Amino acid sequence: MLVGSVLISGATLAQSDYPTLSQLEQRLQKIGASPNASLEKLAQTPGGKSIWALKIGTDNLDEKPAIAVVGGVEGYHVLSVELATQFAERLVDENSEALEKTTFYIFPNMSPDAYEQYHSNLKYERRGNAALVDHDRDGTPGDNGYTDLNGDGYITWMRVEDPMGEYVVSKEDERILVKADRSKGEAGKYAVYKESKDEDQDGQFAEDLKEGIAFNKSLTYKFPVFEPLAGDIAVSQPESRALLDYLFEQWNIFAFITFSPANNLSSPLKYNAQNARKRVVTSILQKDEAINAMVSDLYKSTVSQKAFQQTNQGTDGDFFQWAYFHFARLSFSTPGYWVPEFKGKSNKEANYLAWADSLGWNDVFVPWTEISHPDFPGKKVEVGGIKPFVMANPPYDKVEEIAEEHADFILKLAEMQPNLEVQNLKIESIGNGLTRISLDLFNNAPLPTHSEMGERSRWLRKIRVDLDAGEDRLISGEKMQLIDSIGAYEKVSLSWMIRGKGDVSFKAGAAHAGFVNATFKL
Repeated sequence: MLVGSVLISGATLAQSDYPTLSQLEQRLQKIGASPNASLEKLAQTPGGKSIWALKIGTDNLDEKPAIAVVGGVEGYHVLSVELATQFAERLVDENSEALEKTTFYIFPNMSPDAYEQYHSNLKYERRGNAALVDHDRDGTPGDNGYTDLNGDGYITWMRVEDPMGEYVVSKEDERILVKADRSKGEAGKYAVYKESKDEDQDGQFAEDLKEGIAFNKSLTYKFPVFEPLAGDIAVSQPESRALLDYLFEQWNIFAFITFSPANNLSSPLKYNAQNARKRVVTSILQKDEAINAMVSDLYKSTVSQKAFQQTNQGTDGDFFQWAYFHFARLSFSTPGYWVPEFKGKSNKEANYLAWADSLGWNDVFVPWTEISHPDFPGKKVEVGGIKPFVMANPPYDKVEEIAEEHADFILKLAEMQPNLEVQNLKIESIGNGLTRISLDLFNNAPLPTHSEMGERSRWLRKIRVDLDAGEDRLISGEKMQLIDSIGAYEKVSLSWMIRGKGDVSFKAGAAHAGFVNATFKL
């Protein structure tokens, strides 16, 4: 363990910032060259970037329960790519024992086109890939994106003095704008826009970005039809199509960990009976709610950071919800990082700035500076605000500790995977050359073999039990039978009657729950 930690520490300390795509690819190639890993290119993005898949495990990888780890579902969430990559590095460097029972599929970066913006001369929190898309449907793709009005290399905000505006200066921090509270008779003072011009003169700002489809807005569950960055149809891009095609071949995945803005780990999902009964289910199912709560407790006991005002439990078209509602696997998501609650600030941005000030971070905010704006003649326009990336991503020197804790959590989750065993085996002679075999197929694990959603879905295979006694020897019992699910620490009792002597072979399981094999001598 110590050797692996030293190796990783050396690699990360040599890196002063989040890796470029070329640096990331070098690390992935190194992981893929490890004895227990393979690296596969799944697709090429519209921007010519590679989508990579790592498969890490030993022996019969496809007949072991597997966990899929997904990073980069949002291009601006550069931390997520590092968490997924460092987890893979830890697996091959110091946790080979975990591979004896579990296979891991790791998809480090599903949004490389957008990720690249972090290292661009113009920095903004980009979501879309490089596809050419007409988001505002005016006939000209990408004709009204962001504009760096103050020339500082960052896209922040612009505030325009306007008595009909919706925003006022926050009482918690004068650098921050908040919506005026109309219920208290508060009048607005500012209109707020992302830093841009009205290039197409339609009265709107930054409504037709020079970027394409956002991976995390383009999946099939609650696909946001006709919304910008979603595309005209779900799974329309090479990235999303390649990943789903790959996953539909991996029957052994029992759980997903997605590093994304969604969070059902520190804030587990709640069951809603009405939404669970809908034709299109929009609530976590009741048994799965209990699993989510249990895994959430594990997460909170493993990861030291505590969430601050985290209410995002999924957005339309995102991957985290697709993995549960449409792929029927256990699906967990976490941003991996939150700004800590500081001095009782209720506003998330004010809280961040107070915390940053306490640490002496002077490079996270662009002071409001007046500019001349061609679309607001005669009005005072100022540009400023919190810099892109800083609230969602910690400084790089903080990442190693965060990655280590999340790797520990994933490995603990792997230890909870379904584990089928044969218990209470009895082989009894009942006369006339007949033998009765009876046993309990026991799931010796805190997780069931199937999520409740998985029991409803054809995409999660049932437990198959096969007994091979040879020709015409099986008198009673099923040669092959299917079991819908076996709960945590629960059993299913099975029995057969066999004629004659000789070996009888037994196999039970499913790829996502593992297999148990036995030979009975009669």
